[in-house]
Amino acid sequence: MDEKNTLIDCDALVKIYKSKDVEVMALQGLDLKINKGEILAIIGKSGSGKSTLMNMIGGLERPTAGKLYLNGEDLYARTDREMVDYRKNKVGFVWQMSSRNLLPYLTSVENIEVPMYGSGRKKKQMRERALMLLDMVGLSHKANSYPMQMSGGEQQRVAIAVALANEPELLLADEPTGAVDSKTSADIQALFRRLNETLGLTIIIVTHDMKLAHNVDRVLMISDGKISTEKVMKDEYRKTMQALSDGELSSNTTHEEYSILDKAGRVQLNEDILERAGIDSKRVKIKLEGNQVIITKE
Repeated sequence: MDEKNTLIDCDALVKIYKSKDVEVMALQGLDLKINKGEILAIIGKSGSGKSTLMNMIGGLERPTAGKLYLNGEDLYARTDREMVDYRKNKVGFVWQMSSRNLLPYLTSVENIEVPMYGSGRKKKQMRERALMLLDMVGLSHKANSYPMQMSGGEQQRVAIAVALANEPELLLADEPTGAVDSKTSADIQALFRRLNETLGLTIIIVTHDMKLAHNVDRVLMISDGKISTEKVMKDEYRKTMQALSDGELSSNTTHEEYSILDKAGRVQLNEDILERAGIDSKRVKIKLEGNQVIITKE
């Protein structure tokens, strides 16, 4: 990871949710660095902490402990007014449900203009940018259509255009293909890759769609509030995105899998590895052979 090129640096993030009788630790000292211009996916079971992590990166929730740095500056040291500006101008959001992305009583082009109000742009400039973004997502012909007149995939593409209205450097997408068919999912995957390559946009996707996860630079597996496993795309497959979308290749072929070593020297093994190794106890044997660390059952 290139320190000079780091956009997001999560340092021992902790998030605790408290109610009258219950205390839940959603993030447990999570460490993560994301480079500028990277496209990555975060996957994990319900309750693993992936949505909490995305909300923190998006400035929607403050950590209980730890730091989150943006371009080397503490994001949560900012004032409330600065945080509003960050959420409006530096980060774009795409949610799974179209009702969170689009206003039903506005046309596509009008929905895209909404985030630009108060930006200093004149009405003509807002309309020109909105139309340009519609063209970028391949929906120029739907400029005057209302959400109810469009398919789910078209609504998601308009939502992506809305998220890009104020030229953010970071795009966060929460299950963007969760409510569409496989062909539409592939189209949205291709759109994310194109935006990443043409705009240099950093894109973080929270998803259960493994096909979508296979099409990104890195796949982060989050478990119990920490990054447990990371899959990094091999250089020779970075230009084979169409093959990935068509299902000709899988992440087992295209990505190299790593377990994450935290600052305390601890490594977390995912459930699949433990099951395949037949490890079901709380203790394991460790021995060093040359430069290899061997982990075996007790």
